This record gives sequence, C-alpha cells and structure tokens, in this order.
Amino acid sequence: MSRIGNKPITVPAGVDVKVEDQKVTVKGPKGTLEKEFQKNIKINVDGNVITVSRPDDEPKNRSLHGLTRTLLNNMIQGTVNGFERKLEVNGVGYRASKKGNNLLLNLGYSHPVEVAAPEGITFDVPNANEIIVKGIDKELVGQTAAEIRSKRVPEVYGGKGIKYAEETIRRKEGKTGK
Repeated sequence: MSRIGNKPITVPAGVDVKVEDQKVTVKGPKGTLEKEFQKNIKINVDGNVITVSRPDDEPKNRSLHGLTRTLLNNMIQGTVNGFERKLEVNGVGYRASKKGNNLLLNLGYSHPVEVAAPEGITFDVPNANEIIVKGIDKELVGQTAAEIRSKRVPEVYGGKGIKYAEETIRRKEGKTGK
C-alpha cells in the first residue's frame, strides 16, 4: 500500500475544498486553484479531512494514488502559505532587476534579457544577485524558476550563471590544472 497515498489531509480553517467530477477547487486566503484528476482515483471530503483511495492494485492506479494525494496537499499548502524559489546570479557584471512586473537580467549577452511574469507569479529582487520567485501554484513556481535558470545555466569552470540557492556546482579545473 502507498504510505503517502493513505495519509489523510487535514484542511486548515479558512480553506474551502470542493470536488465535482474529479475536478477539485481549493479556495484559500491567498487565492484559488483548480485541477482535474484521473477518474480512477477517488477523492473523499469528510468535514475537514480529505482521503484519497484507489479501486485496485493495478500499476497505473498505484502510481497515481500517492501523486494525487501530494498534488492535493500542495494545492492546500499553496493557498495558505504560498511557495517560493530562490535563485542566485553569479558572474562579473551579471545582475537582475525588476521592470514593472517583469524581470530584467543582464547576463553577459549583448542585450538585456526580459522575463515576463506568468499570471499568479511575482518576482522579488532583494539585491542585484538574488531572485525570489513567489506564487501559490508549486508547479508554476518551479517551472518559472527553471525557465529563468535556463537563460544562463551555471558553467563548471568559472561558476558564472544563474543557479538555485541550495544548488552546488561541481567545479572543474581548467587546462592548466594538470
């Protein structure tokens, strides 16, 4: 049995969860999220407790059981607390700044790179070498952070580029490092 899938989810006060034909709507203090789930997985709401169950032990249903429970939990956590991802900009002359709701990056190219904020995402730039991506949808926050990182992936020789704050870059020696 799935240990994660069998865990019940407790809904905090101030959060409203509705299930209609496998379409789940979570409304909380920070906003509203909607997601449609597979019809094989059953989602039961009893007061302030949500349980997820599967009909049988087929491999597809087993894999969806824990995933559905985790996605539901992330929706609830996002509408209550929100999610954020921190990025660091490393390199001489590399910097980040805000331009309205968008992010303006100077990454050593001949032109500045502008990243538009998707709906539901906000950028915070506390200093020129730090970017914080915030939002209530965990998937969208992670995808946006990955797209920003892909503008200049950190290189292993000089360590220049955009990396996640918790990421460590394995450094290589150059030609003279024999």
